[in-house]
Amino acid sequence: MALLSHPARAYLRHLRKAGNRHDVHSPFVFKLVVDVLRKRTPLEGHAETERLRSALLRDLRTITVTDLGAGSRSTNHSERRVRDIARTALKPRRQAEQLARITHYFNPRNVLELGTSLGITTLYLARSVPEARVHTIEGCPAIATIAQENFNTRKTGNIIPYVGSFSDQLPLVLDSMDSLDLAFLDGHHAAAPTLDYFERCLVKAHNDTVFVLDDIHWSEDMERAWAAIKAHPRVTVTIDLYHFGIVFIRKEQQREDFVLRY
Repeated sequence: MALLSHPARAYLRHLRKAGNRHDVHSPFVFKLVVDVLRKRTPLEGHAETERLRSALLRDLRTITVTDLGAGSRSTNHSERRVRDIARTALKPRRQAEQLARITHYFNPRNVLELGTSLGITTLYLARSVPEARVHTIEGCPAIATIAQENFNTRKTGNIIPYVGSFSDQLPLVLDSMDSLDLAFLDGHHAAAPTLDYFERCLVKAHNDTVFVLDDIHWSEDMERAWAAIKAHPRVTVTIDLYHFGIVFIRKEQQREDFVLRY
C-alpha cells in the first residue's frame, strides 16, 4: 500500500480536529462562518473567469517557467504546457469563490496577492471588490504575461500586476499603500519566506487587516510556519480551514484558534 502524502495525512488530522459553527463562541467568528464560510451557492459575475479557466486547461502553449517558490509537486521541468500549469497551480473554483466571499465580506481598499499564477484567483479578488486596488506579484515573466492576457480579456481595471521575486517586489508594493487591508499569501510554500512576508506585511497592517494564507498544510515546513504565525504576539484569532488559514490581529478579540470544516 502506498504511503499517504503529507497533505493527505494532514487532511485526515484536520477532519479529526475540525468543528463546525456550533463550536464557535466568538460572535465575530460565528458571523463570519454563517455569512461567508458556509455559503455554497455559486457566485454571480464569475462565469467569464471560469470560461478562462477552461480555456487555460486546454491551452497547449509551452512556456519557460521561472520557479522562485517551493516548486511544483508534479514536475521540476522548466518547459511546461500552460494546461499543465493550470491543472496543478490554479485554485479550484470552490476555493476561489471562498476567497472572493471573504474578500467581499471585509470590503478592503488595498488587497495584496503574493502569487498571481495565471490570474484566475486575482480576477476573483478583483471582481469581489471592484472599488479596491488589487496588487498582485508573480515571479515568472512567462506566466505573468498569460495572466495579463486574462486581465485584458476581463477588462478589469483595478488589478496592479508586478513581475519579479516577492522579496524584491513586496517592499515596492507595500510602499505604494497607505495601509494593507487584506493579504492573500500564496506562491512560496516554505516556512522562512512565508514568515518573512508576513512580518513585512504587518508593518502596513492595521487592526482590521485580514490575512489569508494558502496551503498551510502543504508540508511539515508550512505547518511550522502556520504554528509560528498562530503564536505571533500580534495575532489574536486564527481559523484553520485546511486549504486556507485566516488570521486576524484585532486587539478587541480574545485570543483563539479555530479548526473548522467548511
